[in-house]
Amino acid sequence: MLGSLRFRLPAFFLLGVVIAGLVATVISIRFFQSYTRTRTIHELRSESIGIVSLYASQAGAQEVPVATLRKAIGGDRIFYVPVVPGASLFAGPLPHLPVGTLTRAQLASDQPTTLNIHVSRTAYLAVAEPVTIGKQVLGALVVAKPASQLRSGWLGLLERLAIAFGGGVLVAGLIGVYLTRRIARPLLALSAAADEIAAGEYGVEVPQPRGHDEIAQLSARFADMAAKLGEAEQLSRMFLMSVSHELRTPLTAIRGHVSALREGVIEDPEAYSASLAVIEEEAMRLERLVGDVLDLAKLNAHRFAVLEEEVDMRELCERAYAAFGEVARQRGIDYRRDFTVGPVIVTDGDRVLQVISNLLSNAFRWTPEGGRISLALGAENGSVSVVVSDSGPGISPEERERIFRPFWSRDGGGTGLGLAIARELAFALGGRIDLRSEPGLGARFELILPL
Repeated sequence: MLGSLRFRLPAFFLLGVVIAGLVATVISIRFFQSYTRTRTIHELRSESIGIVSLYASQAGAQEVPVATLRKAIGGDRIFYVPVVPGASLFAGPLPHLPVGTLTRAQLASDQPTTLNIHVSRTAYLAVAEPVTIGKQVLGALVVAKPASQLRSGWLGLLERLAIAFGGGVLVAGLIGVYLTRRIARPLLALSAAADEIAAGEYGVEVPQPRGHDEIAQLSARFADMAAKLGEAEQLSRMFLMSVSHELRTPLTAIRGHVSALREGVIEDPEAYSASLAVIEEEAMRLERLVGDVLDLAKLNAHRFAVLEEEVDMRELCERAYAAFGEVARQRGIDYRRDFTVGPVIVTDGDRVLQVISNLLSNAFRWTPEGGRISLALGAENGSVSVVVSDSGPGISPEERERIFRPFWSRDGGGTGLGLAIARELAFALGGRIDLRSEPGLGARFELILPL
């Protein structure tokens, strides 16, 4: 519990609030103490100036009554510091401070003289004002306020700050608990979803919090990851099914013909040669299937080597076109070519032929009998393009990206590797494959290679 996010988030939140509150309290008390001291000094100086002015107005009398002075200073204490020994200026028991409390230099200064004095174990904050007769400084009046009165002011402030601080910590704690629950709830839901995905349940419903914060983005990315894992699992199952079917068919044919040959069932030389031809053809079919799987694995692992040689693109396209001529004749397909240019490029000729053959194979698979397929070669803007067009059923926008995924097939037949390998090979050769298609209007695949 103590190590969980639900505890640590509000704990750190409260710790931050407490530290900020303590710092703010210390700064506030310091400012208040400075303000109180400055204001007190100002008040004491005003009182001292008033008292000296009162004395000056009654300077014609021999002595000034102390009772008059006490009325002038309110509740503050007044002291007298003599400078000229023996000079008696006030009638009554006015407390005297030692002669050395003030110097003539301090009294001659234009700035107020501030003192911290102790009388009868009581600390005072005081301001001294010189008493002058003519041009002679006879002494100084010291107006003082007990330091305890200053402390009482900021102690009261401290009590109020403590009450406000406690209330702020309580409110911050409640807010922290609420925010933590709001953050932790979708995280716990994501954790539960991750457990289900780990158990193989890729169709789990991932919670989608409101807003566009980091938690919402994490949930969206998690949902995308779950969807891609589900697709990967589906592709894996389709791969096993497709490869199993593709392997079983030629293996069954090979085993049947081998058994017939071993048992002597086939004695006619022509039938014997035909059986061997079937075995060879099915073996080549198995070799192509295994080669496709290995090529895709190498491409995905970036361990695919590309040769560099001069390739006559017109001659290469003629080879690819001729390989499907007999199939087109048997199915009555209008099979055309358009080679108006003959560029020579530096690339891997065998791999380019493999890409074009895969595109033509896909076109023949989806074009119905009596349909139309064309192969065109062009060169412009520093690139070579090979276009394979067909009159098949076309491809919907939702399937345009999906058809290039390995082991995915629209009708569940085949291995689904032809277009996937063609696109990866095009990337490896420094080119790309563009697709234009509309449902019911056929498809147009264009291989673009740098010239």
